[in-house]
Amino acid sequence: MHGKALIPAFARKYGLPCSACHTVWPQLNNFGQVFRDNGYQLKNDRDSPIDVSPAYWPAAVRITPQWHMERTTHQVVDAIPGDATSPPTERTLTTQGFDLSGMDLLMLGTLYKDISFGVIPSSDNHGQFHLEAAYVRFSNLMKSSWANLKVGKFELDNLVSEKRELLLSANGGLYQSYHFVPVGDVTTFGIGDNQLGAEFSGHSANSYTRYSVGAFSGSDGQVGLPAGRGYDGAVSFSQAFEAGALGLQRLGGYAYLGRRPTAFETVQGVPIPGTGTGDKSFYRIGAAGDFFLGPLELLPLYMHASDDAALAAAGPPGQLPPPGAENAVWNAGFIEAHYYVNQQFVLLHRTEVIRMSKQALPDTPTDLGNIDAMTFGVRWYPIMLSRTGLAVHAEYSTTNNHGTMPLSGTGSGLPPLDPATRVRSSSVFLALDFAF
Repeated sequence: MHGKALIPAFARKYGLPCSACHTVWPQLNNFGQVFRDNGYQLKNDRDSPIDVSPAYWPAAVRITPQWHMERTTHQVVDAIPGDATSPPTERTLTTQGFDLSGMDLLMLGTLYKDISFGVIPSSDNHGQFHLEAAYVRFSNLMKSSWANLKVGKFELDNLVSEKRELLLSANGGLYQSYHFVPVGDVTTFGIGDNQLGAEFSGHSANSYTRYSVGAFSGSDGQVGLPAGRGYDGAVSFSQAFEAGALGLQRLGGYAYLGRRPTAFETVQGVPIPGTGTGDKSFYRIGAAGDFFLGPLELLPLYMHASDDAALAAAGPPGQLPPPGAENAVWNAGFIEAHYYVNQQFVLLHRTEVIRMSKQALPDTPTDLGNIDAMTFGVRWYPIMLSRTGLAVHAEYSTTNNHGTMPLSGTGSGLPPLDPATRVRSSSVFLALDFAF
């Protein structure tokens, strides 16, 4: 579930319907954005935890019982099942059945006036927990909404939030653009991942104007400092404006600049976590929007990205990239559409494209790693109350990876496919998504 938030306790605390903060949950409207920007405060006498009923507990649980089918083409298998000595071949693999998502325990609220917190223990569908988020936020420093400080592990201030994404399937439930790295690249980073660090942010009273500046450990949110001593930096800015009957429009830009080690101290050849050296750089920059055309919401995003040649054409640790290696460069983007038939029924679609502009190694096929993805979905909310929320969710999603075979091209003994061949993954997903 990855920390996708709905907190019915907030509605109970303030005596408001869930629709006050959400277009449809877990997506925020502007009132919800202002509430979040103010540190989960409405700036009234119910903000402080000492001023509300002792029965109030700022927590929620979210889980999604489901049926799904996953199908992937061109997968390498033994020609004779169970016989490891048989030659490899390729088949389309299909799995299907009833299943569970992971579970999020969402705890967010205020510790005191202008001091808020978020703690999200999240499990996979086997019950193995990790801390998806854990932070403290100090709001209205110097009595100004333009000065707020958040410290801990949390989502970047992305205008298009992956943590509040409405699509849920294995192919459609993430933004490919946020997590893509070229084939063979060792960069550990996803702009949709929660990061460990500190963020200074500010906003106007109505959150129409927003900015953030952050510094993060170069570990992609992993605890224990596994990479080394490097730091990453992130900035974002967005501006909203009213467009008459069309509604509120928002446009923003973002940049993330980081470094990752290329060598480690070792013990008997095994790298020692945290001793990374030889840092090389990468960046992600782009623009995003949130536009309304009456009941139609459009979420476009563009990203330009590059990884240093030592990351994108990595050999053994500490070894220089091969002669002729260049920085990998690519462009990515998507447009997501939400059509609100009414406040309890929404139609969903996303088209996403990733294109390599420059490969790290010479003579690499120009389209190696390119991705085309498309998703269609529908969500119906029979229950949207201050005690609980339930959504009936249906989705079909497909992703095409093309250029060469990602699994059977190297070291498998199979001849390479025609460059036009694509590995296609698809998901059919039916679920009951609920929080309480």
